Amino acid sequence: MKIHFIGIGGIGLSALARFLKYDGHEVSGSDMQESPLTKTLEDEGIKVTIPHDKSSITDQNIIIHSAAVKHNNVEIIEAAKKGIKTVARKESLPIVLGNKKVYSVCGAHGKSTTTAILASILQSTTLVGAISKEFGSNFRYVKNVNAIGTEENRVVFEADESDGSFLLSNPYCAIVTTAEPEHMGYYGYDMVRFHHAYESFLKMATLRVINAEDKFMSTLDMDAIKLYPSRDIQNLSFTLKDGEPYTKFNLKDLGDFEVWGFGHHIAIDASLAILAAVHEIGLDEIRLNLKKYVGIKKRFDILHNKKNFVLIDDYAHHPTEITATIKSVSLYSNLKDLDKKVVIWQPHKYSRTLDNLEEYKLCFKGCDELIILPVFAAGEEKMDINFEKEFANYEPIFADQVIGKENSLEVLKDGKVVKTYNKGIIIGVGAGDITYQLRK
Repeated sequence: MKIHFIGIGGIGLSALARFLKYDGHEVSGSDMQESPLTKTLEDEGIKVTIPHDKSSITDQNIIIHSAAVKHNNVEIIEAAKKGIKTVARKESLPIVLGNKKVYSVCGAHGKSTTTAILASILQSTTLVGAISKEFGSNFRYVKNVNAIGTEENRVVFEADESDGSFLLSNPYCAIVTTAEPEHMGYYGYDMVRFHHAYESFLKMATLRVINAEDKFMSTLDMDAIKLYPSRDIQNLSFTLKDGEPYTKFNLKDLGDFEVWGFGHHIAIDASLAILAAVHEIGLDEIRLNLKKYVGIKKRFDILHNKKNFVLIDDYAHHPTEITATIKSVSLYSNLKDLDKKVVIWQPHKYSRTLDNLEEYKLCFKGCDELIILPVFAAGEEKMDINFEKEFANYEPIFADQVIGKENSLEVLKDGKVVKTYNKGIIIGVGAGDITYQLRK
């Protein structure tokens, strides 16, 4: 088929585009602006139009668009005029995943990491909402052959609960990291509806793997492989190898494992992946393949590691995630004898900030200095939040942007450098464009 993606520069939609192109379809796309990802897609042979233009809509069989694309988009309007079927990303999932053996990973926190770890362990076709450092992309194709020599359409897929699309991911194995309330606007702030979605997702699957210490997951009465992190993960330790962070742990009666990254949350993500994979491959192969996981971009991504200056980029954008990241940084700090921890926070969405304001006010306690950037709105209308008042006890620096350099980080306000850091551990957290600011 001829398939066109509106919003192809998004991390999720670009993975689907790559997958369908590999499946033999003729793929094109468009986005509002050029990015490193759109450039890479063009290098891979996908025609990308910047910005959106009705001329992109010709004789395609179907148009797939991101959730951010509105009904008044010029390409949506042109597709309607030409009678071309148009579907949102989540509605396309049954088309893409319908005949696959899908290991579907979802949850409020850790789903990208768990997906990427499981992808490394199973060495399967993968669609993940991040760039895996193992294969340098958010997608790869692997031909899996079972014991009798038959090809299996095995796919490791990062599912999305934010718009309910995980319910369309056709899970053979459903993996839930945590069902902590998030994206509640989509669920009408209805906890019953929110929890019912997770329960429905699990019931669809033949195999289920859950974090059984999650508040809601612990209440479910269904057959599942249950991880109890506080008792199942033992002998936790952290080490540096050639400047890279690793976590060692013992899992249930399965023995010892080592995974890239720092923190108890990394051990949890890896454990969920291991418990899912043990039904496909043996423990020796799991341990061997686990070594292939070397992190994902924007998740505790160490950009610079100098003697007195460490710069880290992390996708943490929810209070629970920020707390876990700061704890991980503390582990790194102790090892490097760098005591000063500076956190740069770019709030992501006004609604998320307001929904979790009290938790945000607590989650930065582990840092020595806090820099707050403008809210990355992600298409939302501006809402009134008095950051100066709410975060006054941190005495934060309010800045317009930061610029990461090889041996320092500059903080800018009104176009002027107001502070420069060249010592200590600096960590940027957020799901907006802070990653590009840190990497300048």
